[in-house]
Amino acid sequence: MTAYAMLLGSAGVGVTPTVEYLVVAGGGGGGGSLGNAFGAGGGGGGGYKTANNFSVTAGSAITVTVGAGGSGGSLNASGSNGSNSVFSSITSTGGGGGGKSSNGGTGASGSSGGSGGGGGSKNTSGGAGTSGQGNNGGSAGNVNSGGGGGGYTAAGTTGVANEGGYGGQGGTTSISGTSAVYGSGGGAGGNGFAGTNGGNGGEYDPEGNPGGNAALANYGGGGGGAGGWGYGGGSGGSGVVIIRYSDSYAAATSTTGSPTVTTSGGYRIYKWTGSGSITF
Repeated sequence: MTAYAMLLGSAGVGVTPTVEYLVVAGGGGGGGSLGNAFGAGGGGGGGYKTANNFSVTAGSAITVTVGAGGSGGSLNASGSNGSNSVFSSITSTGGGGGGKSSNGGTGASGSSGGSGGGGGSKNTSGGAGTSGQGNNGGSAGNVNSGGGGGGYTAAGTTGVANEGGYGGQGGTTSISGTSAVYGSGGGAGGNGFAGTNGGNGGEYDPEGNPGGNAALANYGGGGGGAGGWGYGGGSGGSGVVIIRYSDSYAAATSTTGSPTVTTSGGYRIYKWTGSGSITF
């Protein structure tokens, strides 16, 4: 087969030489609490990577891995980190878990990740974010509230008296054809007042769920930290992989993992919410 023939798709239009991608990892789980009205830290958003002009080769399968969100911490346990997402050589790092809150306010620092998890009450620090993928989690300070999880565009905020820190804002993109926020930090737990998330993350809801709420699936947000008096943290949201390229080029010759395939705004768009592959 000639090189020219290999570059032709089923419609007789050359295979795209480059694609635009968004790779978001799973968000970290929020921390759990154990008594004495001390809130726990929010989970960090999953690592967020995006760029244009990523080169692809006709006939070579490209691996896609979508990372799971981290589990929320049970009573007196920190949240777990989210899992990495991968597109070919591009890897985004799972978000850091939020720190726990224990009896008497003794807490644990947030874990490092794509974005860092928030600290879990009483003088604990937020976890570090990964450069180019996210930001640090917020600290707890000398108060009864946790720090918010970090997000792609902003760090989590420090908890203040009775009110958990806010999750850092995620990144906004329309790569899927619809504007959405990915990789946001989870809000932290407090004693009566919620720390809100940075967009599609979880948060503590004192009116409905004193435990941390889970983040939405496939947006890579961090889970909410638990409020005081003994509750579990919310789980982080699973990640996503999205690519697009001009619809003047042919469709991919094959895919696995059942991606959603659309044509919108002059682009062919492939969105994976589970692992798979693509071959051009």
